[in-house]
Amino acid sequence: MRTITAVRVWLVVFVVGLVLSGLTAFPLEAELRWASQALHSTSAPALLPDLVHWVDRVRDALTDTGTRYPFLAYGTDWLAFAHLVIAVAFIGPLIDPVRNIWVIRFGMIACAGVIPLALIAGAVRGIPIGWQLIDMSFGVFGVIPLLFAHRLTMRLEAAEELTRG
Repeated sequence: MRTITAVRVWLVVFVVGLVLSGLTAFPLEAELRWASQALHSTSAPALLPDLVHWVDRVRDALTDTGTRYPFLAYGTDWLAFAHLVIAVAFIGPLIDPVRNIWVIRFGMIACAGVIPLALIAGAVRGIPIGWQLIDMSFGVFGVIPLLFAHRLTMRLEAAEELTRG
């Protein structure tokens, strides 16, 4: 596979993750309702009672909040929008990764920032450590395609310099 194609494949993997993450932030109440139903239709309540309790608690909070204070969901709408906007920023590296390597680096920095945010805000907000680990995994797994894209982009840059020089 040519290097430019490989860079684009890794960037598309990252962008798809951002878009899916963004789109799933809109229907949170329905998603938690489905997750709770799915967990209760399995042996999860006996095997993973803390997980089931947490999902049910979050579902109940979203349902109650959605009924009483629907405007609070506007915050997660903006979160979803931010994911989609960040995904759009990666169009530049898809077109010209060498010229737009800063966007790839920005994405890597953002992925690194997920970890302290999850640990600090999670502790402040009373989020169970297991859930904080899940949140941190977005940064850990998100950086992987960016690391590959960055490394390959550096190769492209070196090849361009050889061609020019």
